[in-house]
Amino acid sequence: MIPPWQTGIVKQIEQATHNTRRYWIELPETDVFDFKPGQFVTLDLPIHEQRNKRWRSYSIASMPDGSNVIELVISYIEDGVATNYIFKEITVGSTFTLRGPQGVFVMPSDMQKDLFLICTGTGIAPFRSMLHYINTHSIPHGQIHLIFGTRTQQDLLYADEMRELEKMMPGFEYNPTLSREEWDGYMGYVHAIYEELTATYKYRPAHFMLCGWRAMIDEARDRIIKLGYDKKDIHLELYG
Repeated sequence: MIPPWQTGIVKQIEQATHNTRRYWIELPETDVFDFKPGQFVTLDLPIHEQRNKRWRSYSIASMPDGSNVIELVISYIEDGVATNYIFKEITVGSTFTLRGPQGVFVMPSDMQKDLFLICTGTGIAPFRSMLHYINTHSIPHGQIHLIFGTRTQQDLLYADEMRELEKMMPGFEYNPTLSREEWDGYMGYVHAIYEELTATYKYRPAHFMLCGWRAMIDEARDRIIKLGYDKKDIHLELYG
């Protein structure tokens, strides 16, 4: 059943990177906004006469915590009608019409297999929700690899947070990679990293969760299948 539309109030806005903001939204019509880590909400924005052209969906970046406040992380797109409206018109106290939670891009039922969380840009949002949920609830799991691709260090969303989580959470590795800047970490695109790691772990059973732009997802899906994994091992969420 599709959840009903409700009003969300923007309680806090934080500039995360030069072109990305974090939005905390309270849902006063709901005592507890319950969702599964990885799910999304849809915003109905006043940007078009046709309803389906006003809708934009964003993964929830926070984990379910028993409250009615969620966090969304949104990147500005220069020619994007929706993000132009959000970045220019939405301030603390503004309201969104939204519905959710929706989506089936959630944690696998079998968490004992290795888990590769592969993302670009704001595609890290559902994985942040999952990782904090796994850590907070001490959910048994196999090796977890977060592979996050972006252009430069200033684009690394939640970097300090992920490094702290890596220290606290046994079996979790944070593997960011930069495509446009030299540094002491991985360089290039995400594909070389999961190919290297799967070889290191002798291609043992794994789930691959992909979130980001279509070009990355299409290439990753093809490469993972060529590594010998099955299509059913691959789960994806497209952005844009």
